[in-house]
Amino acid sequence: MAARAAVRAAARARAAAGRAVAQVSGRALGPYQSAVVRIGFSATWLFFLLREFANRGELYGPDGPWSFGLAERLIASNHAFSVLMWSDSGLWFQTVYAVSVLSSLLLMLGWRTRATSVVFMVGVLSLQNRSVFMGDGGDNVIHLMAIYLVLTRCAQVWSLDARRARLRGSASAGAAGPVLWGVLGVLFAYGGVTERFGYGWLAAFAALWVVCALWWMVDRYEPEGEGRAALDVLANLVHNAGLLVIMAEVCLIYATAGWYKIQGSRWQDGTALYYPLGLDYFTPWPGLSGVLAGSGTLVMLLSYGTVAVQVAFPFTVFNRRIKNVLLALMMLEHAGIAVLLGLPFFSLAMIAADAVFLPTAFLVWLGARASGVVGRRWAAAAGGGGSESARALTG
Repeated sequence: MAARAAVRAAARARAAAGRAVAQVSGRALGPYQSAVVRIGFSATWLFFLLREFANRGELYGPDGPWSFGLAERLIASNHAFSVLMWSDSGLWFQTVYAVSVLSSLLLMLGWRTRATSVVFMVGVLSLQNRSVFMGDGGDNVIHLMAIYLVLTRCAQVWSLDARRARLRGSASAGAAGPVLWGVLGVLFAYGGVTERFGYGWLAAFAALWVVCALWWMVDRYEPEGEGRAALDVLANLVHNAGLLVIMAEVCLIYATAGWYKIQGSRWQDGTALYYPLGLDYFTPWPGLSGVLAGSGTLVMLLSYGTVAVQVAFPFTVFNRRIKNVLLALMMLEHAGIAVLLGLPFFSLAMIAADAVFLPTAFLVWLGARASGVVGRRWAAAAGGGGSESARALTG
């Protein structure tokens, strides 16, 4: 009896493992969550670059206090990645900045997402590593997520790529993709020949270019064959691993922030929030900050509540109801930080990171509502004939 029970238990375990492997390799999980993360981070970086357009030279360019020579010395020691180190020309800087703006917009729209995600990552890393002392916590999150987004299939919904796949049968249809990857291939080859890329980055870019070239060829000439199926499995595995890393990163951010806060005396006595509300740099609305700082009870509740939510969240990710409640509280917290402390881009970055945990049903409902609003406005503008186009655009 015991032997038969052990055999049945082993068979059930093998069946469960088989189902898990089929689930992970058979499809890209979290299509709506990855799309929201893509839109959120690209939009955050785009809005930041546009807001600082007039100050771009002082932040990341030749007019800043962190000179090209200092940046060159630092990058030589830490081996950070930045194409801005290829030249100290003002024209080169303006080109990189403009391409960063354009790639952010195209990634947000989901146009040729695999290629634009690579250009987006190169722009983020190049600008941030050029002037490492200009960033804050939000910039660090964007820095990491720009790398992770390259691994994900984040344009399955709510993208121009998804629209092209529905209308033309393939997301890679058209000549724009090969042309874009051809240009990237030339840049990668130039960086390799001139030894401007480290061996690690050169290997990563080369592998990415080769895999994407194989994908295009198979998708064009053998869309139903075994090669396409094998590439789909590989893409699904990489996507799901990337999504898992994003989720783990968010949990690590909150766990680290919460446990460090617990060690601070101001957080322990519940007065930590009071002090930034009295600094001019963090008070865009002095009247509102004064009202909040004037209530000791409210300051204490918000201080303790912040620590409690951040520490508790990583332990609740497998409990859907509690996780959703804490997720809503954290998003409200970041919205409050944006308004009260004047840190909108940090808050947008964290809300975009939090979105990876949003429930699918809510995102589908939100997408349907947004599609309906866009469809009605499109139809009104086009005299009633544009609702189908609007639905195609919104996924």
